Parts: sequence; C-alpha cells; structure tokens
Amino acid sequence: MKIRLERSSGVPLYQQIEQIIKEKISQGEWPPGTKIPSQRKLADIFEVNRSTVTAALDELTAQGLLEGKRGGGTIVTNRTWSGLTEWPVLDWTGYVRSGIHRPNSLTIQEINRQEFKKDIIRLGTGELAPELLPYQQMKKILQDAEAGKLMLGYEEPKGNRYTREVLAAHLKEKGIHVSPDSILIVSGALQALQLISIGLLKRKAAVLTEKPSYLYSLHIFQSMEMRLYGLPLDERGLDPAVISACKKQHGADLLYTIPSFHNPTGFQMAEDRRKELIQVSKRLSLPIIEDDAYGDLWLDMPPPSPLKALDQDGNVLYVGTLSKTVSPGLRIGWVAGPEPVIDRLADIKMQTDYGSSSLSQWAAAKWISSGLYAENLKLIRNELKKRRDTALRCLEAYFGGLARWEKPRGGFYIWVTFLKPLAISALFEKALKKNILINPGTLYDKEAKQSIRLSYSYASRSDLENGIRIVAQLARELM
Repeated sequence: MKIRLERSSGVPLYQQIEQIIKEKISQGEWPPGTKIPSQRKLADIFEVNRSTVTAALDELTAQGLLEGKRGGGTIVTNRTWSGLTEWPVLDWTGYVRSGIHRPNSLTIQEINRQEFKKDIIRLGTGELAPELLPYQQMKKILQDAEAGKLMLGYEEPKGNRYTREVLAAHLKEKGIHVSPDSILIVSGALQALQLISIGLLKRKAAVLTEKPSYLYSLHIFQSMEMRLYGLPLDERGLDPAVISACKKQHGADLLYTIPSFHNPTGFQMAEDRRKELIQVSKRLSLPIIEDDAYGDLWLDMPPPSPLKALDQDGNVLYVGTLSKTVSPGLRIGWVAGPEPVIDRLADIKMQTDYGSSSLSQWAAAKWISSGLYAENLKLIRNELKKRRDTALRCLEAYFGGLARWEKPRGGFYIWVTFLKPLAISALFEKALKKNILINPGTLYDKEAKQSIRLSYSYASRSDLENGIRIVAQLARELM
C-alpha cells in the first residue's frame, strides 16, 4: 500500500513520515510491542530514499516512541505511553503470538505484499492474468439476471440447491456420479481444506501428501498439530507403492493429493497409478482428498479420469473450484463426498460464515449451465498453451545447462531445479530488487533448496521472457 506524501509542501518529507507513524501509534493502529516495517519496506511504501526514512525513525526513537531490537527490527516502545497512565499497556503482541493458527512464512508474507506492487513481473503467481478473466461475460450474466430468481439472503447449509444441481451435472461429465445432497459449496478450495481439518481430523493426525506439495505452503493442518509426511513424486505423479510402508511407520489418517497438473511441479499422475491408489485406499481404509483445481486446464490432451470417478466406496473427497478457471474473486468451490461427511462439513461452515455468497453461487450456476464455462475454457487453454510454450522456449534459451525441468501438460506451473548449488533466498531477494517475483521451492518442501516454482499463467509473454532472462542471469552470478 502506497502512502502519498505532499511533495510540494514546505514540511520536509521525513517530518511528514514521522507524523504519519506518530499518528498510527497514538491512534492505536501500532500499539506498543508492534514491529514496524523495515526501512526498505517503509521507503517503498512512502516512495522515498531510505535515508529519508532513517531520519524519520531517528526522530521517533529520540522521542522514545521507537526502539531497535538487536536482530528483531524496530518496535513501538511502551515507555512513553506507560508514563501517561497508571494502567498497564495492553500487550496485543502477546495475543498475536499466542494465536493457535501459525503465521505464513516471512517469504510468503513478502510475496503477498509485493504481488500488488506496480510494474512487478509475477513469475510465481498461481492465478490467471487479469486479461484472461471474463469481465464482459460475467457482467452480461449479472445484467440479464431476473430479480425473481436471484437469492440475496442466506442459502441452505450445503449451498444453493440449483447451483448444486448444476455442479452435479458438471461432475457427471467427468465420470463423477454424486447427487446434489453430496455436494457442499465452499468459498474456494482453501476453505474446503480448512473445514476438513477441523471437522474430520483429530489433533496430531498423520496426513500424507506429495513431496513437494502445495499443502506445505499452508499451515491449515500444522496449526491443528497435525503431522505431514511427504511421499515420493516423479513425472508420473505420486507412487502409491510407498503408502503402506509410510502408514506402518508413521500412521496415516488421510492422504491429500493433486493428481492432475500438480502444484507446484505441474506433474500428472498416470492412469495406472490412479487405479492403484484407489485400491490402496480401499485396502488400508485410507480417506483421500483429491484437489482437482487444475483438472480442466489441460493443454495437450485431457488427463485421466479423476480419482473420484474411480471411487466406488466413498473413500475420496473431491475438491473443485472456479478460482483457477473462471475467477478467483468469485470465491466459489465445492466438496463432493459421502453425505454424512458433507452434512458434517456443512454444519461447520454454517458456524464459520453462514454460507458462501448467494450472488456468487447464482453467477457460478449460470456460468456453467449456460455453456459459457466450456466456451471460455477453450480460450483460456489456448492462451495458457502459448504462455507455457513461451516459458519453455525461454528456459531452453536462458536456463540451458543451468537447471532441469519437465514440460507440463496443463495447469500453471513448471518446477525448475538448478544443477549447481545456489542460495535460493539470495536469488529471491536479488530478483525482487529487479521487480521480479519468484516462488522458492522451499515453500513447498523444506529440502527443495535448489528449486523454484515458475508460473506462466499471470505474466504476459514479453514479461515471461524478460523475467526468465533476468533470473537466469542472476542465478549465474550467484553460482
């Protein structure tokens, strides 16, 4: 977030910054104990040189409002305010630290902030570029809405009935046969995982997943003290043969997998492994969460049938979303599974937010039932294929002899692994200084210290080329 200073004012810029920070402190936005942004971040926020920020912080420190902590940055001190009242100062920082949900890693927090910076090249972003989002079509759907059919109040616990009927028909086209009563509409796939973590699993449960995995970048399960165990992954996807041994050694209460165009590697689970995984699940009584966020985004040919289409025993919870194919802002996803499980998750969702947006549910149903979903998918696949091929061409041109990667058959991602030792954290920082955002592999596997997740879904083709070229140059310098 940028804060505009009055550059034509007679008040020096450092004094304006001093006053803004002082107001945040005095109004309780930055209470005592708050760690303020770094000088580099403040310089970025105010669009000034670091020396200007330093001057402002020096003044505030001299006034007793700030103090530097060795290795801990600069914090708001309570010395000044505690002297003005007989009551002790509320320690909000202590509350923040004691919350049971773990915070994002500092790298993810930095990525979340920098993604909205002007002119940044986003090589790691897992969403469609703005120009690929269907603004005009969605506008027409909303304009053509009949007031009598719109629902602006609360919906049923499982979601709008018509929307669930449309989704049931949509899933049938994938070979998944579920009734509307076995579908729960959620606010994106991420909420589905949150509901499952608190609604179906006990504390310290053992959760199996691919390694690397998107799940490692989240703290949904870890915050509930659950244990994550990684399973080997190659170009043919997760290997079901190792599950029995892992369960025997660590236990296994659940398996989370992204079989089609895996995040972050882009790999696709082979059909024979899918069939084997279903058999293993049946033999071990092991529930599976199938995350199929990218299944419709095939670029060369459709992937094998989803695991849920092979599931005759109700062992698979199938999670889908429109965030990757239509719009992340719509915030509509779904879970399909055994009815008692869906009832349980629906009850928890009602306790959490009393249902997803009724307007978004209606728009999603109209989008799918009208044929616009299938029509728009063709356009998105065509554009993603161009971007993927551009990314692969640039990798060949600039990363040749530097790293290895596999051609993804769909989805958003290419998993790039450097051939020689390289400090990925340093590469991340150097790229950021060049206005390029990359996603270090350690976000998805702590041991993936030589890898990055490259996304071709957001950056334009020209930005892909410039970004990949610069990152390659930086990597060679670091080596």
